[in-house]
Amino acid sequence: MLYHLLVLGRCLYVGFIIMISKWMSVIVMLVTFVNGARNEDGIQPCAKVHTSSSVVPLGSPVTATCVIREDCPLVTGQAVHIEWRLDDRLIPSSPEASESSRVSRAVISSFNHTRAILTCCIQASPPQVVAGVEIRAGYPPEAPQNLTCQTNLTNPITITCSWDPGQRETHLPTQYSLHTEMWAENENYSYKLPQGVHHYTIPRFEFVLFYDMKIYVKAVNELGETTSAPLVLEPVSSAKFDPPRIQVISKRYGCLRLNWNLSPDQAWLQSCGLLNLEYRFKSVDSTQWNDPVLVQNAKTPVDMCHLLHWTRYFAQIRVRYQQSPWSEWSSSQSGVTLESAPTGRLDSWMEISEDPLLKQLNISLFWKPSKRFRANGQNVSYIVLVQKRVVCSTRENYCTFSLSRSVKKVYVKAVNAAGKSSPTVVQIYKHKAHPVVLDATAVPYGNNSFLVQWRSMDSSGLSDYVVKWRPLLKSGLSHIQFDIAGQNQSSIVITGSFEPYKPYGISVYPRFMDGIGPPKTFNAYLREKAPSMVPKLHIQKTWNSDIKITWDEIPLDQRNGKIQDYTVFYWNQKGPVNVVNVDTEKRSVILKDPSVHGAVLMVSTFGGSLNGSAVHFEFQPFDEVASAMIVIGSVFGLSLLIIFIVLTCFSKHERFKGIFWPVVPDPANSFVLRLTSESTQYTHPSCDSEDPIYLSHLSFPDIPMKLSKEEDDLWINSSEETSDLGESICGSPFITEYSGSNSDSVPYATVVFSGFCNSPPPKEPHVYLRSESTQPLLEAEEPFTPKCYQNLALGGMTEEQHFFGPSHDCVPEEVADPESLWDDFPFLRALAMNDTEND
Repeated sequence: MLYHLLVLGRCLYVGFIIMISKWMSVIVMLVTFVNGARNEDGIQPCAKVHTSSSVVPLGSPVTATCVIREDCPLVTGQAVHIEWRLDDRLIPSSPEASESSRVSRAVISSFNHTRAILTCCIQASPPQVVAGVEIRAGYPPEAPQNLTCQTNLTNPITITCSWDPGQRETHLPTQYSLHTEMWAENENYSYKLPQGVHHYTIPRFEFVLFYDMKIYVKAVNELGETTSAPLVLEPVSSAKFDPPRIQVISKRYGCLRLNWNLSPDQAWLQSCGLLNLEYRFKSVDSTQWNDPVLVQNAKTPVDMCHLLHWTRYFAQIRVRYQQSPWSEWSSSQSGVTLESAPTGRLDSWMEISEDPLLKQLNISLFWKPSKRFRANGQNVSYIVLVQKRVVCSTRENYCTFSLSRSVKKVYVKAVNAAGKSSPTVVQIYKHKAHPVVLDATAVPYGNNSFLVQWRSMDSSGLSDYVVKWRPLLKSGLSHIQFDIAGQNQSSIVITGSFEPYKPYGISVYPRFMDGIGPPKTFNAYLREKAPSMVPKLHIQKTWNSDIKITWDEIPLDQRNGKIQDYTVFYWNQKGPVNVVNVDTEKRSVILKDPSVHGAVLMVSTFGGSLNGSAVHFEFQPFDEVASAMIVIGSVFGLSLLIIFIVLTCFSKHERFKGIFWPVVPDPANSFVLRLTSESTQYTHPSCDSEDPIYLSHLSFPDIPMKLSKEEDDLWINSSEETSDLGESICGSPFITEYSGSNSDSVPYATVVFSGFCNSPPPKEPHVYLRSESTQPLLEAEEPFTPKCYQNLALGGMTEEQHFFGPSHDCVPEEVADPESLWDDFPFLRALAMNDTEND
């Protein structure tokens, strides 16, 4: 539109100039005729101007001569002074001009106007124009350039030719004409074009499609004419076809077959077999078309091959006749290649932990397609095999399983509906304590990538590096990803769905031919900003009047970056603000100033800082009076403790003393008054209606009425049995789970009866067995020399006394009042009472 406006403006300007020039010419002629002389032939001009040419090349010299008639009334009887003007500019006359002469000559050395009026004037007041002429200047036409012709095969069939008139403006009217010559038909045609038109459409009846013809353009103006270079063509070879149409895309292994056709008006040319075709394609996940592939003398259909299996492709085609212009690309059509078994290998990474109890290896295996892997199908799954045994089958890119320590390798295969891939061998590597990676860092690389760099030492047997990463805010093996770098690499760009302000754990592992070295692990952020929260300050005051400030760790999801440091600002009521920087691992600070009035915590990352709320301190004064009271209270409490210990140790009051040092009773001088069924492990009817006396525990072993000599010795010498019986006395019958043994008890005696309650009295005396416990029963007892023990009858002492123990060491002594002895031995008192009843 802008171009057309400029052309229109230029045409208007040229027309305006031409119109002004013509009006000037008319004015000059009118003035000449007004100033002319009358004779028998009519009014004649007073003068006449002669020039070499009225149209000259631009910049060339121009010579003009003015001749004044003798009978011109303007010069009758007076001297003539002639001057020249070009438009409104005065031009000096030539030196040859004479003032008395009526002939004057003017020379313009370089005519630089495209159009101008040259006038001859007589000097007067004002000057009188007696003659004039219009002079035009320009250039001869250039030869037309870039002549092209294109055949239109749609109805009506025509040939349209166009050309370039040249870069230089002629400033003169130029006439263009198109000429055709058909040698076979011996016919010539010429077509004149309006001024400014540089194209022409030849009708169908003036050419033949399959015969050569000569076409050229001629340009003519007042300074000359030129002709373009001739164009010889076959009209059908200059035809530009309409975009073809792809009808059907059918599938073949590794190929797609394209069925195509031309538009209905051009379909009659498709069967000639002289059309050339180009096709191009791209996969569904690609943004760039591949380079076009040429098919000469193409017929339908056309096969596109060397394609990936089970991949969707988009295809386009275009056609032309021999060397004619290409048609526009057709609309895109898509198709999917046929499915086949997966090909290529998988990249793998394995994490191993040992189970010492089961003597197995717990393995987490990860894999991903390598650059040469092709799934070649849909619904791809993976299987992990150990010695032809499938240990895992999954659609994920990881698997966990356990293996024996003797297994050295596993195999991974990709599976689809068409088959299985070749197995990828995965070695089971052992951990090696050989550090290779010295340091590792990661910096953001674009909007969704990290540039991971590391430094390592030279090591033999190194095969490659494994870079593993995972989001720290998400759990599960599905979020673990990895990439592999060569042994000579020291950096790699990892790409994934990284989010800003989220932490990611990145590890760099050295992998050897026979094991995995220790990794370098660190956290990284794609972008950082200030933390989302500042922890609350906890205030403590120490004994030496210092102030300890602590705070909790910021949750990982609210850090928004790597914490660089903690800064504590504190102040008192009159002093300035003080600053303390705290290491990120401590999260505490001790302020030596007891007059601190307030504090604020600031947390910083590389992306910014955030201040917490101000905390104001309010402590009660810790003066000297309070300190003295604490000292006095401590001394008083210590004194009471010492007095209490002394009184306890040296007191003669037996009950008071027995609280801290209880006296262990002598079982030999004790007997039980009465037994009940609730005090035993067995169920028996009660002996009488009197209130029973409950013992802590008694055990009644099942023994015969008459003990033989051997059995008697067995009972006496059996330390295991008697000790167990002795322990049973200290048990509790009220605990149902009681097992007959108590680790806190001290066994000292076992009493064995031959009957219970109302059973017939025994013919033999009761047996009292000495416990084999190594603990002395009484403080006064000497080890390995037991004293004599006696059995006391209920109701007083009898003449007959029963002793047990070594008889030759026992000497009867006077026995005190039995009633006074029962107070210290209630259990034995009950035994004695029961003995009396049995008798």
